[in-house]
Amino acid sequence: MGGEESRPAPTPSHPPKKEFDREWRETLWSKGERDHMVDNLRSFKLSDPDVGQLRCLLYGPVGAGKSSFINSVNNVFQNRTTSGALVAAASGLSFTTTYDTHYIQGRSGEKRLPFAFNDVMGLEQNKNGLHPDDIINALKGHLPEGYEFNPFHPLSDQKKEFIQNPSLSDKTHCLVSIVSADKISRMSDDVIAKMKNIRAEASRLKIPQVVVMTMPDKACELVNEDVKKIFYSKVIKEKMQICSNELGLPMNCILPVKNYHEEGKMDNNMDILILNAMTQIMNFANDYLWDLQQHANQKKNKY
Repeated sequence: MGGEESRPAPTPSHPPKKEFDREWRETLWSKGERDHMVDNLRSFKLSDPDVGQLRCLLYGPVGAGKSSFINSVNNVFQNRTTSGALVAAASGLSFTTTYDTHYIQGRSGEKRLPFAFNDVMGLEQNKNGLHPDDIINALKGHLPEGYEFNPFHPLSDQKKEFIQNPSLSDKTHCLVSIVSADKISRMSDDVIAKMKNIRAEASRLKIPQVVVMTMPDKACELVNEDVKKIFYSKVIKEKMQICSNELGLPMNCILPVKNYHEEGKMDNNMDILILNAMTQIMNFANDYLWDLQQHANQKKNKY
């Protein structure tokens, strides 16, 4: 028989799938789960009640969403849009210029919630933005309320406003790095080096650390269409892996959230991500307090 051998028809090449077949971080998305987490955080019991509030220090590059994260947490607990931490439009310059504590108010008649945030000036390349030594001052509790950041001169221990003997409640109980998913691969080496140095100092002080990864909807079309797709997304997992590699934290300490920004009304799925992040931050901060107490008790027993 003559003629050419019949070749099998080429199989059409499908573009690679953008999502996994199942969630790689299991998440409960119900309204009941949202309300349960809100109640748990409202009534959270501190390992050391004298501290009053667990203090979370937020830091990261300019425009990563530090102030928006504080407002988003506040939105969840007030169940409405709030604007306690002023947020800049995307200008490339840090909008936060002073060291302020942001508390979250409880329901009417309740006192404020058992956690608070300090938001610091954004990190920038070279000598601009926050001086890393001032973050280290904040970690140790040396910065006074309302302190004005100076990119060129961190607060010296010779200045009268420097808190010489900070109480445990002045100190940071969890360091939260805020980075945006859409910019993580383009962060400058200089900013990454500053973040690593700050992390190293926090590790030396045994302060727990997490990364809150914002703006997943800008990094991934799937998430832009449906926030519940976040843990199906290959792009988001890849961005989290970059965060983990660049900043040296394990994947289970990278917490993606979508901050409230343009939304006029509350969104259950956004709330769930914000509450998952806050639950982990609170547990880590409280474990740190518990450890400090154990060491203090051991010292007492020695003498």
